[in-house]
Parts: sequence; C-alpha cells; structure tokens
Amino acid sequence: MPNSSYKEKKRMKSKILLLIIFIGCLPLAVHSQKLTAEEFFARQKAIFQEMDCDLAYKAKDYTKLAKIYSTIISVYNHQVVEQEKPKLKGIMAGNIYYNAACCYSMLKKEKQAIRCFRKSMELGYKDVEHVKIDTDLNNIRRYKEYKQIIEEMERHSSLSVLRKSNGYLTENKEIPLFHYSNPNDTNLVKVRYYFNLDSIAGSGDEVSKIKNLMYWVHNTIRHDGNSYNPKIKNAIAFIQICKKEGRGINCRMMAIMLNECYMAMGWKSRYVTCMPEDSTDTDCHVINAVFCNTLNKWIWMDPTFAAYVSDERGNLLGLSEVRDRLIKGLPLVLNDDANWNHKQKETKEMYLDSYMAKNLYQLECPVEFRFEEESEGGKWSKYIILVPHGFNTYRASQVSFITADETQFWKHPY
Repeated sequence: MPNSSYKEKKRMKSKILLLIIFIGCLPLAVHSQKLTAEEFFARQKAIFQEMDCDLAYKAKDYTKLAKIYSTIISVYNHQVVEQEKPKLKGIMAGNIYYNAACCYSMLKKEKQAIRCFRKSMELGYKDVEHVKIDTDLNNIRRYKEYKQIIEEMERHSSLSVLRKSNGYLTENKEIPLFHYSNPNDTNLVKVRYYFNLDSIAGSGDEVSKIKNLMYWVHNTIRHDGNSYNPKIKNAIAFIQICKKEGRGINCRMMAIMLNECYMAMGWKSRYVTCMPEDSTDTDCHVINAVFCNTLNKWIWMDPTFAAYVSDERGNLLGLSEVRDRLIKGLPLVLNDDANWNHKQKETKEMYLDSYMAKNLYQLECPVEFRFEEESEGGKWSKYIILVPHGFNTYRASQVSFITADETQFWKHPY
C-alpha cells in the first residue's frame, strides 16, 4: 500500500520540513559514489538532522534553511544516478526546490528564488492555488518570470490534469463484491462499548451521527503524517499507542479507525486511498466513504481535516460526485469548520480545487473491510483500484483488480 508517511499536503510548510523521514540516517560527508533513490532519502535525512533543519525552521532562519536546501539540491544534481532521478521528482519539486524558492524570496535573493521556483514547476509542482497566497513569495511576484511560471502552472494544474482524464465506462467483467464486517463481530462490539460510541454518535438523525463520529476521531487523535504505522492497526490500539507515546497517526490510520467505528455502529463503510495521476508524486490521501441509509448514497467523510462536502443546496456528496463536479466545474461547498489539527483552516480552493483534485485521479480500497485490517502478520484483503478508462496505473502490481467501471465500484452495499 502507499506509504502513509507521504499523506500530507505539500502546502503545509511545518509538515513539509519533517516529511522526508524514511530510513536510517547516514553520516553527513562528501561521497563520490552515485546514489540510488533510497540512498538519497537517507542522505537527505542526515542533512536535515546534522544541519538542525527543525531548529532553523522554528527560528525562521532563512539563510540556514537556504543552505540546507542548497546542499540537498547539490546532492541530487551531482550524486544521484540519472535513472533514479525520476523517482525523486515529487520530493524535489514540492519539498526542496519550492521551499528553497521561498527561502531565497524571503532573503530578497530574487534570481535564486525564481530559478528554484521554475525548477519546482518543471519537476511537477502543481499547487498553483497555494502559490498565489504564499506570502513567502511576495518578493518575486512583480517579476515577469514569476508570472510566466504561474501561467505554465495553471495549464498543468491538478484540476487541469483531472479534467483532461478519460471518463469511466461500463465494463462487461464483474468485480468482486465488497464485504463489510457485521456489527455483531466480537471485536467490533468491543470497539463500540470501549469508546461508548452510542453516546458519541448522539441521539440525532443518521447524518448527525455519522458526522459526530467523524468529528470525534478528528478531535481525539492528532494527525501526524510523519509518524510510523503501528504494527497493530485497530481503533483501540491507535488510541492506546497515541496516549502512551504522546503521538499522532497518519491519515490512513485515522481513516481505518473511523471505519471500524462506523462498522461497529452498523454502517457499511470504506477507507479509500485517493491518489494522483503522477507516479512520481508520493503524496496521497485516505478518507472514508460511508453509506448513509437515509440518503441512500455513499457520502464523503475525512477525519484528518474534519471535512465533508455538499452541493450548493446543502446536499451531502460522495467521492464520485465530488470528482464529477470538479471536472465539470459545478459548485462545491466545504464545511466551514474543516481544519487541520485545529491549527489551520481548510478552504474549498485549497482542499478541493488543489489537494483533492490532484488525489482523486484514481481511487483504491480493500475488497473486504474487517476489524484490524492491515495489521502486521494478519490477513490482508485483496485490493481494487478505480481508474479513468485507458489509464495504465502505476499501482497495477500492488492491486488484484483494476476497473474503470464506476457503477460497479460504488455499487450500493444492500
């Protein structure tokens, strides 16, 4: 499955700086040998640690940060095997070159800033909506080169890529039926009573109960996209390890937790990995699709950002509907209290038009949804991915089923 440590928005600088935590560090030194992508990740982590990147960021020491990014860029340009560089495009674009551009801009070194900003775009950085509001780049906005880069980014923005994708189609081949654990499952009963989910859900209508459970997960556990995944993956274990270690969990673990809570309360629910078209973009996001019986449809619930989506009339929407409306340019409304860890407010432009437009290109989920799915040493489900017609997904070797049939993928569970 996609590495959950990548599932955070590239626009969040505080998260960007800590994003690249992959494997054991190597000592910072001059090396003449050519590096693989994996070795580059390790070298990069060593540079961050030995040059005190965290401290520099907190102190807003842009001179130090620029030196850190320059060092990493030098390693990438001169020490990485050419055949390995495509694997690093996403990391270098959004995490290194873009941040370097911001630092140089803040230092009023406009030429270096524009050079790094252009390289970020050339390597695939598409978050033009964030660029437009990022105050770190204010010092270069008056330059013709900046405006040219923005125009180029808009032509290749995440929303443009999504809109250029082929549609879905009806296929003759059937996909396997999805399975959802019964709420009477012994472990799910334990989850229900351990958290007192009935009280959390409240006594309101079905939609309010679904929202209340989503808000509860969002408020109870902090999102941390850089955290390692626990070996035991279930709602109770997540709470226990977060309390014990004073830590958070990534979006995948938050969605698995909410999924178990929904199933424990009797709803059919999925956690869905939303992924980009670009195989070099390692950032993806996991949210929930829960079937609301009252509305007779799947609806979007995102515990990481406490987010759900409606149309202009206030009707709740599902992933398929949101995706379709993004492509057609129809109105979408994000709930006003959507946020990240109660520190950053989410907007429709950032969350839907940019971040999720990028990550709704292809959708992947298990065929079976059970308690403690994906725990190490446990029984894992087979996985299925929904892709636009004619798209050759880079996930082909990791899934058991590939379909372009939206109707079958989102078939009602009853």
